Amino acid sequence: MRQLAAALTPGWLGCRWESAADLPTGVDAAVGRPLPVRLGDASAGAGAGFPVVVPFVGAGHLAIDADARDPAVARWLRGVLLRALAALPDGALRVAAVDGATLGAVFGPFRAMVDAEAWPRPATDLPGFQQVLAEAEERIERAQAGASDPSVLLVCVAAPPEGAGRTEWSRLAAIAHAGPAAGVFLLLAGYPPPQHPGLEAAPRLENCTHLTAVGGGAFAVSDPPGPHRFGADGSGLPVPVRLAAGPPDDLVEAVCRRLAKSARVQASTDFAALMPAEIWQESSAQGLRTVVGREGRADCVLALDDATPHWLVGGRTGSGKTVFLLDVLYGLASRYSPDELGLYLLDFKEGVSFAEFTPTAVDPSWIPHARTVGIESDREYGLAVLRALSREMTRRATELKRAGVTKLADLRAGRPDVAMPRLLAVIDEFHVLFEGNDAVARQAVALLEELARKGRSYGIHLILASQTISGVEALFTKTESIFGQFPLRVALAGGGGILDELNDGADDLPIGAAVVNAAAGIPGANRVIRFPNADAGSVTAQRHLLWNARPPGDAPPAVFAGYAEQHPDQDPTFVRLTPDVRRRRALVGRAVDVGLPSAGFTLEATPGSHLAVLGTSPVGADILYAATAGLARQHAPDTARFLLAPLVAAADDAADATAAAITAAGHSCETVTAAQFRARLAELAQSGNAGSEPTGGTTYLVVFGADSASSLLAASDPTTYRSGRDDLRDVLANGPTHGLHLLGWWRTLSRFADDIGSTGGEIGCLVALNLPANDVGSLLGDYAADWRYRPNRALLIDRHENRRALIVPYVRPGTLDQGDDLA
Repeated sequence: MRQLAAALTPGWLGCRWESAADLPTGVDAAVGRPLPVRLGDASAGAGAGFPVVVPFVGAGHLAIDADARDPAVARWLRGVLLRALAALPDGALRVAAVDGATLGAVFGPFRAMVDAEAWPRPATDLPGFQQVLAEAEERIERAQAGASDPSVLLVCVAAPPEGAGRTEWSRLAAIAHAGPAAGVFLLLAGYPPPQHPGLEAAPRLENCTHLTAVGGGAFAVSDPPGPHRFGADGSGLPVPVRLAAGPPDDLVEAVCRRLAKSARVQASTDFAALMPAEIWQESSAQGLRTVVGREGRADCVLALDDATPHWLVGGRTGSGKTVFLLDVLYGLASRYSPDELGLYLLDFKEGVSFAEFTPTAVDPSWIPHARTVGIESDREYGLAVLRALSREMTRRATELKRAGVTKLADLRAGRPDVAMPRLLAVIDEFHVLFEGNDAVARQAVALLEELARKGRSYGIHLILASQTISGVEALFTKTESIFGQFPLRVALAGGGGILDELNDGADDLPIGAAVVNAAAGIPGANRVIRFPNADAGSVTAQRHLLWNARPPGDAPPAVFAGYAEQHPDQDPTFVRLTPDVRRRRALVGRAVDVGLPSAGFTLEATPGSHLAVLGTSPVGADILYAATAGLARQHAPDTARFLLAPLVAAADDAADATAAAITAAGHSCETVTAAQFRARLAELAQSGNAGSEPTGGTTYLVVFGADSASSLLAASDPTTYRSGRDDLRDVLANGPTHGLHLLGWWRTLSRFADDIGSTGGEIGCLVALNLPANDVGSLLGDYAADWRYRPNRALLIDRHENRRALIVPYVRPGTLDQGDDLA
């Protein structure tokens, strides 16, 4: 019997501890084959005895009814665990430990495996025990769904925690039944627990060898699995067994240090390892999947599909949130072609998280999947992106109805000719979009809720990333209806707020690690992964690979850089202006919207076709320059006349540039001094055919700093009693009918109100620069209007179309560097 036992347990499986230090690890057993383990020695009487060897990992489970508070049981448990760990190939055995009696002290000699993150920390309470059971159950479910995992998961319980009861025992019984086929095995001390009167006994476990205390430190062995019955009647081994001695702690520590070093090497990964061998080989018909890191030594694959349509990502500053998002996005963009995936990327923080996806002056490449990229985005731009996605979802809903299906996957299966890629919107620091309780926040919440509820059916997915989701006022009543649609949570260091309040799994995460929870953050569903740093060299190489493979004619994404100036000569619409237009527009900037469309006002022969810019910022002069230069391009040479009145020194440079642009377009340009302005205004007002010129063209009166002439305009003629304001108002009322339009910049609202009237009703287009909210409210007749002035922004108010739009005003290079409060 001793010879047979020695043959069954070579090397680490049966060695004497004093001779084990020099044995190589990982060569005594193979994954997938039964691993024999020595329980101890059976006594046959009169001093005779023999080793007891039973099949363990690969064939069944072990359970002993005494727990590790008995030192002999603790030593035996460590011995069984060490033999399995050292015999199997490096990294083949992952241990999920539970110690409800000694706070993890039983597993103390194995701490190097925990420090190397090859094993999780031992669970010491009931929630931790439940989480271990959930991990085992999830692995079994993945195996039953066809997923393969070459490693073995061993649930090792030194003592069940306080509070464990029938629910936990039933879960253990289910794991014992289904576990071996999925590579999940049990090593249990303290099971079955003592039976209390009136309570149902814990079930005996299938495929399990039970050791039952019989007194005097001896145990009876029973219930072996399958063909390995110990007695002819199946009752067990008919002799008592004394547990094998455990290894010394220093031996366990030495072996674990050796294996932990190997585990660190095997668990490490880099950005390139996440990328597929060949790009664009996957179909997104059923969803999107990518490798995001390593879970132990296995790849961690996450999906955006019907089961996990949207993700929440949380992490404090410096936790690697941006790095994780880049890993995900590059992984997806490398697996799916632009015909299979479109990206909408928004960043609301002061950084360049998504600049990688756009062409720059340094590197002209871009990611061909990107539809729009917002860098330091305005909330209004985020709202515009959500509106664009909502419109696309409505369009797709119509397509699905026509095809008689309800899901994108069904449409793609029946109509492979229909181009309908999955769309992914990633919003970093998304809480900024919902700050406050204004109209932008309310509209954004409504759109987000609609996309979260319906998006999965139409192939539209969301990844929201932030440091926290608490304290956002606009989301107080929508937390469940919105975030309930985000089953997958990824919590990085400091990001535990996106998990259930009872889930502290992310509390002690190091940088580069994350908790992945696919059950909306509830305790017991955590998986700890590591993700690599997205080093600049690897990212650049992958971007160039994707860019060089882009389809012919692929255009770069629409980029909104919140800090960027907008120069008129950089706007394609402005550059393409010609006299061949149906209606002339005064272009003043670019709208904060997807694609940054040009923003302006149509000047027609209707009352109110004038433009007023309001605010002390010198940007007002640049807006008049851009509007006037653009109008000059929309007239054939010598068919329009321009009267320029530079009334303030701050506008001299802009006025000179305006005159040069008018002349370059082939038109006459007259500069009017402050002393001449009153007389010329009277001539225009008193002319029976105001604005009519010998050429029959249009006249534009462009006034830089009109507020400086308010005192002059207020004075009345002693003969006619007409004031300059009367003439100005006549020009405003009658001028458009006769081809005369005013473009003016007033630095103060009070002077504007004195000159035009309290609401400026005769002017159809207003551009508000650095005006207080109350002043804008008085112009709109709506003191609840949402407006706050901020750098490099303006509010376009089009009274003819009853619309308001946030714009980035046109400026000449260098204007915002002159100490302007909008800089």
